[in-house]
Amino acid sequence: PFVIVCNHQASLDLMGMVEVIPERCVPIAKRELLYLGTVGWACWLSGVIFIERHRRDAAIGVIARTASTMRRQNV
Repeated sequence: PFVIVCNHQASLDLMGMVEVIPERCVPIAKRELLYLGTVGWACWLSGVIFIERHRRDAAIGVIARTASTMRRQNV
């Protein structure tokens, strides 16, 4: 297992990231991206897991549940 951190500089960077991220990857993004029009819709439809960075406990809970699901489904 490993973590890939992408610090993109423009919304088009997302297109390039999709090409290099491994198939069995579970993407996590800040919740603010959900409200960026077509980028938000594309992320949501792609199954991106959104976390609220301003609510630390909630973000940790989402990541913990995601990790648990990944282990259960062998992702």
